Amino acid sequence: MSLIDLEGIAKRYAKRTSKLTRRIVCCGGTGCIANGSLKVRAALQAALEARGEKVLVEIEDEGEPLWSVEPVEGTYISKSGCQGFCQQGPLVRVEPEGIFYCRVKPEDAEEIVDAMLKGEVVERLTYLDPITKQRFVHENEVPFYAKQKRITLANCTIEPENVAEYISKGGYAGLKRALGMTSEEVCQEVLDSGLRGRGGAGFPTGLKWKFTLPNKSDKKYVICNGDEGDPGAFMDRSVMEGNPHSVLEGMMIAGKAIGADEGVVYVRAEYPLAVQRMNRAVADAEKAGLLGDDILGTGFNFRIRIMEGAGAFVCGEETALISSVEGKRGMPNPKPPFPAQKGLFGKPTVINNVETLAAVPYILREGAAKYKEVGPANSPGTKTFALTGHVANTGLIEVPFGSTLRDIVLDIGGGVINNAGEVTKDDFKAVQIGGPSGGCLTPEHLDHPLDFDSLKSVGAIVGSGGLVVMNNETCMVRIARFFMQFTQNESCGKCVPCREGTKQMLALLDDIINGNATLATLDLLEETAKAVQLGSLCALGKTAPNPVLSTLRYFRDEYEAHVVKKICPTGECKALARPEIDPEKCKGCGMCAKKCPVEAITGEKKAPHKIDADKCIKCGSCKATCKFGAIMGL
Repeated sequence: MSLIDLEGIAKRYAKRTSKLTRRIVCCGGTGCIANGSLKVRAALQAALEARGEKVLVEIEDEGEPLWSVEPVEGTYISKSGCQGFCQQGPLVRVEPEGIFYCRVKPEDAEEIVDAMLKGEVVERLTYLDPITKQRFVHENEVPFYAKQKRITLANCTIEPENVAEYISKGGYAGLKRALGMTSEEVCQEVLDSGLRGRGGAGFPTGLKWKFTLPNKSDKKYVICNGDEGDPGAFMDRSVMEGNPHSVLEGMMIAGKAIGADEGVVYVRAEYPLAVQRMNRAVADAEKAGLLGDDILGTGFNFRIRIMEGAGAFVCGEETALISSVEGKRGMPNPKPPFPAQKGLFGKPTVINNVETLAAVPYILREGAAKYKEVGPANSPGTKTFALTGHVANTGLIEVPFGSTLRDIVLDIGGGVINNAGEVTKDDFKAVQIGGPSGGCLTPEHLDHPLDFDSLKSVGAIVGSGGLVVMNNETCMVRIARFFMQFTQNESCGKCVPCREGTKQMLALLDDIINGNATLATLDLLEETAKAVQLGSLCALGKTAPNPVLSTLRYFRDEYEAHVVKKICPTGECKALARPEIDPEKCKGCGMCAKKCPVEAITGEKKAPHKIDADKCIKCGSCKATCKFGAIMGL
């Protein structure tokens, strides 16, 4: 394949699609598919065909000479990768007008098609802001998207299973440039860009490549770490589903940089759609001559295979991942030697996560200087976050490093949802950033810039990019316990500090939420956490105490309420709940007293009732019975 063929594919695709009347893009990410987006797509196709319209659902590159390409006509109904706004899915966008529809159902197809043919908009399907009650017709006007800067996710709106469309958007142009450079020049370009690993550690990507390059060997490997295991995280999955060729291109550029000729994409088996689309991307790239021997006529050879992992969180650690790829149990090994020296099958290996590799093609295509225009000097570029929890707009976002929690939670996220289901700007309590390896941030950090270095100063890390938002009615002790339970379950058990330390920390947290702890328990918990942090073999153990230490740092008063007053301030810890009846809400109907099995509720008819907390067994029958929401603390 010659260099000009890459440009030829882009020109053929542009000519082939030049006469399309319009395009309808149905979100094809996992979330929207689960909500029925493929049924919506089929319904739109049927509605258009019933009106005599020509419909296309695939546009393939036939490889013929440019002069013989015949433009297709009609309406192209394509799918895309995850468009991010998962809370509002299934999502449908109508081009060229850019009309953005939310929560579309198959039965809406007829109305959408009729409006489209008349040049009108189905207003009830446009986005409605929950606070301002304003409707937005176009995607770029929606507050969720307005403050984002999409680089890695930019091409997640194209058809993910069409290599020709990826090429038409500049795909593989970064590879083309890299293949005209020396390995040293490629490493330096990525180093100059300031790109840091997006998997959690934030190590400079170009420096990692430079460490691998000089190690002589008859074989070198590039591994893409797609073993995303953080609770609430789905950034890497969405990139693999929505823009798989960007990951392949990034791996090939890494291969050129270190002198490797083989790559492995390690994907957890729980991501079937990502596995499917990555396999399709490999097959299409091979068919197009972009993978294999003598790529782009430069003499560079590179092959990629997809491997499904069993979903062990510890396999996010480099050496554990290598062990798993080799067919062994996924357990970390001491370093040195580092994978750059002795990695997969004892050969020099570079390992980067999905998001890191997906950012590389942009850097090589546009240049390091262009990439550094976004974000602060110490953390240039953008970061994808999975925004979940008590927030109005959950989903996948991408923002410049240096953005604040206020930008993300209150603006992009649209505010916090309280336990009554209301969206407000005032009920924000904390956000857990970085998953089980991260820490929590509080309202005092709303204007703190999010980047690798600034987060360390407040006891948190970027991590892989999970953001779990919590409202004022969340018990932070229970949150710490949730993440400790996760890391304890996921510990491989190889080293004593992690295996036993996380178990002891979990037991101490159980004592606290069950009312069996004292102030000495808090001191022991903190001491154990620091020991695990210092003594563990790999990053899983070293970062496991982070949620405990950060909640102790910022919410010690909640811990002390549990151990001194024997009360859970939020009422979430059942053993420490102090049930009460709100006299303002109680109507004195007496239904709660009738249902109480231990006669702990007393009061006159039509007058506020009371609960004897010493008699109460906290069964919850009164709360389930009360129609007025007057029962508190259960």
